[in-house]
Amino acid sequence: MRAVFILVVMKSNCPIGVFDSGVGGTSIWKEIHRLLPYEHSIYLADSKYAPYGNKSHDKIVQLSIKNTEKLIDLGAKIIVVACNTATTNAISTLRASYDIPFIGIEPAIKPAALQTQSGKIGILATRGTLSSALFTQTSETFAKDIEVVEVVGEGLVPLIENGELDSPEMNVLLSEYMKPMIEAQVDHLVLGCSHYPYLIPKLREILPEHVKIIDSGAAVARQTKFLLEKNGILRSETTAPELKFYSNSDVSTLKLLLNEYQEASIEYLDF
Repeated sequence: MRAVFILVVMKSNCPIGVFDSGVGGTSIWKEIHRLLPYEHSIYLADSKYAPYGNKSHDKIVQLSIKNTEKLIDLGAKIIVVACNTATTNAISTLRASYDIPFIGIEPAIKPAALQTQSGKIGILATRGTLSSALFTQTSETFAKDIEVVEVVGEGLVPLIENGELDSPEMNVLLSEYMKPMIEAQVDHLVLGCSHYPYLIPKLREILPEHVKIIDSGAAVARQTKFLLEKNGILRSETTAPELKFYSNSDVSTLKLLLNEYQEASIEYLDF
């Protein structure tokens, strides 16, 4: 019995693993760290292969498996797939293939559909997310009586990956993508990519004040805590956690987005 207890304690001290197609999933990681400040974490930014949104289903599954196996090798006790495209295309395969809890992220259509007053909501997402079977199923379940304006955010992820959050090109693209949302008079905008929360300040400048912007970060953090508690692997120590971030490309944007976390280790890793 003591051996089992020691094993549980050791596992609870292992890190939360997080991966995304690039730096965008740090928006999800920040919500997890805010809710679970003493948890160790390892983040993989698969920027070398970003964006996932324009890749085939099979390629997205292949990349997701690669990232999962690297996180398992690094000792992760739970894995957060902090990428809408990877979740909608690959999470069922991951859950069937590995004996570790997974948390996915998908566009928050349900709360937008339940809260809308106008009966019109907008979704800004990648092509890979909008064309997935899981997205279609979610839309049909929760938004069948709602007018949904879907816009593919083509070109946004590469700009964010390059740290160009306030560039002229970004401003032009966002104005173009928000035009059909404004014309349709949506009252909720769902962000269907973990990169997009970094665009909220710009989106608020473009959209009417009453439009509510919804992302999935806080909900993913709550689900992460729930599964850690359910599996008995929530870290009980209150000492400073290890926060490790790896990118298989240039780390400069990762450092920019995490500049307030001076304790974080940010390094290049080939994976």
